[in-house]
Amino acid sequence: MNDRPLITYIRVSTSQQGRSGLGIEAQRQTLEHFAKAEDFTVAREFVEVETGKRSDALDRRPQLKAALAAARKLRCHVAVAKLDRLSRDVHFISGLMAHKVPFLVAELGPDVDPFVLHLFAALAEKERALISTRTPAGPRGCQSSWGHPWQPKAQRSP
Repeated sequence: MNDRPLITYIRVSTSQQGRSGLGIEAQRQTLEHFAKAEDFTVAREFVEVETGKRSDALDRRPQLKAALAAARKLRCHVAVAKLDRLSRDVHFISGLMAHKVPFLVAELGPDVDPFVLHLFAALAEKERALISTRTPAGPRGCQSSWGHPWQPKAQRSP
């Protein structure tokens, strides 16, 4: 019998992702599977459409703040599907860990080592930096700096 409560937090970064529901639904399914496999009962779900860029996440993300408060009240964990759904900021993640905020990452399992969490937080932050340089330039930015992928290197712009 599932008697361990769990608060789930689902986040997408853009309103387009929020409207499509695909990212939200995928995270929901991951968290439901995780809860079932680890013998948790989802007590409440919080969903948010907001970027995970900066370390002031609690100021800009009321649903995350509410999820953490609900978990504190129930004395349980907050679970996310992937660490980058919580934040892509190492400082924010390490702050939660330092303050003993109980959170679980479904993709990493319930017994993940804190060192591994730090590594994944650093990777998520690096990915955020890569995304921010790729996104504004788009395909045209890549073409102008790299040339077409099918061109021999000698013909590509430097």
